[in-house]
Amino acid sequence: MLKYNQLKSFLFKLDPENAHHLAELFLKSLDYLPFINNKMSEENFIIDDRLKQKIFDTTFLNPVGLAAGFDKNGSMIKSMPSLGFGYTEVGTITPKPQDGNPKPRLFRHVEEKSLQNAMGFNNKGMLQMERNLKKVIPFVLPVGVNIGKNKTTSDRDAIDDYLKLIKALHSYSSYLVINISSPNTPGLRDLQNENFIKHLFIEAKKLTNKPILLKIAPDMQPNQAIDLCSLAVEYGANGIIATNTTIDYSLVKRPKSVGGISGAVLKDKSFEIFDAIAKELYKKTTLISVGGIDSADEAYKRIKAGASLVQVYSALIFEGPKLVHDINVGLTKLLQQDGFKHISEAIGANR
Repeated sequence: MLKYNQLKSFLFKLDPENAHHLAELFLKSLDYLPFINNKMSEENFIIDDRLKQKIFDTTFLNPVGLAAGFDKNGSMIKSMPSLGFGYTEVGTITPKPQDGNPKPRLFRHVEEKSLQNAMGFNNKGMLQMERNLKKVIPFVLPVGVNIGKNKTTSDRDAIDDYLKLIKALHSYSSYLVINISSPNTPGLRDLQNENFIKHLFIEAKKLTNKPILLKIAPDMQPNQAIDLCSLAVEYGANGIIATNTTIDYSLVKRPKSVGGISGAVLKDKSFEIFDAIAKELYKKTTLISVGGIDSADEAYKRIKAGASLVQVYSALIFEGPKLVHDINVGLTKLLQQDGFKHISEAIGANR
């Protein structure tokens, strides 16, 4: 941790997006540095049968995954064990490559341990993602693929973008995620409506047997979120991911006027929506919680509320590469403390 704090003092002097590119370069290089890669994996990856689960007919060795947005093009998948992750989610990917929104578009709120991003689905497109996935799949860890529409695609034609992505990428994914909850593509959150969800899942389920999940925003009213998620499950969604970033700029002292906020300040808001959804859908579908998770205690809180899996992103930036290790070690201690022999016993224990 001391070493990362020293490195962080350097990284945080850089523009956030440049720092991210530097981290990406390092993680991609681990494939050519087996000594460092193996050492990091030995130190960070926890093997404990109490944390192992079978979900979506796939083995998750631990419940902590990397949230979408970090590995947009699926170029860092091989490095995920070195950070301790039990699974990873790549994307958001769109059919056509796109540059995203004008820079600067990624900002740190250091005091609040939070990020604000207005990236706008910058990615190299579906064909490049397909090429990258072909190189690594099958992989030792589950790989989810998060999909979205291009900025230039009208809402009327949006469903075609999602279906095109499912056709191209489903065979390389452990699961797929429908992202209609990012605040950084104009009109995207307008797709969080009953007609679109119903039509999309009816058509999507015709294309693949792979699990398809819906990712929702934290800015809806709880009853609205419950209704939307329940409808998605009724029409074939295999799970819900709650939540994406928030546009509640009151959560930080010096917000920018664009983008979505993630990190520690999202913790309560994200849990509130997740908890409301879990009250209705626990045991009816698979639930994944993301937003402000930065410790074993917070991950355990989400698990006891009904989450089978959790995801982190912003906390990794602020806490460093030992984060996932520490969460998983902490989870084993919390399970033991509560007398649970396996994580499955803790899932939904507070419901």
